[in-house]
Amino acid sequence: MTTLTLGSQALSYEWIKFRSVRSTVWTTAATAVLPLLGAVFVAATGSLQPDDTVLGGSLTLSVVAQMLAAVVGALVVSGEYSSGTIRTTFAAVPCRSTVFAAKATLVAAVMYVLALLSCSAAYLVGDAMLPEGRYAQGDPLPALFGIAASFAVAAVLGLAVGTLVRHSAGAVTTVIGVLLLPSLFGPLFGNAERWIAGLSPTAALEKLTQTSDATADTVGSLGPWPSLLLVTACTTALALTALVLLRRRDA
Repeated sequence: MTTLTLGSQALSYEWIKFRSVRSTVWTTAATAVLPLLGAVFVAATGSLQPDDTVLGGSLTLSVVAQMLAAVVGALVVSGEYSSGTIRTTFAAVPCRSTVFAAKATLVAAVMYVLALLSCSAAYLVGDAMLPEGRYAQGDPLPALFGIAASFAVAAVLGLAVGTLVRHSAGAVTTVIGVLLLPSLFGPLFGNAERWIAGLSPTAALEKLTQTSDATADTVGSLGPWPSLLLVTACTTALALTALVLLRRRDA
């Protein structure tokens, strides 16, 4: 069996498992719905400040949705370890690298498409319901692609953490902490604050929601796109570390 065929088979297995586990399905559904609910709530209640933006206001619950995307990534692997079905997975596809790559590809692709559609719809809802001319408009399209990418990165981050922790509750708690701690403790590092605070997909997401509507001074000193690149690089490094440890621990 060629590597390509094995990878295709592994991806097919992962997709079947992904849509068969209730916790994964419901968490994914919540990830899709939250941005829309946030946009409707903000527009209906008029809770935005005058200096808010249409994109940022419409995606007021996007940070919570992104956390759920990370939780989905964690559950995809930690749930298998908790239930013991990981043995069946490795029996069907003995190559650990292929299994990990299939999981990473699946969660990244699902969350990217889901976030792009959901956040775009949330923006359209907010743009239609918010008072015309009161908030900055801008061109949100580039930012929406970046926001979707930040969801995909968060999902892979969750997968890496789940691979390392191997316990559902522990993996979920850990990945939420990883998402929040850089922003919370960044100010303690003085001149390095912009780098520390930019290590989380959450920080990149918050900056990206202001990219097209706000001035450069309001999106943070590191900038939204450098922050996204930094987060992607760090997540890739963590995922490779998790893969190496996976192969050693299960060898």
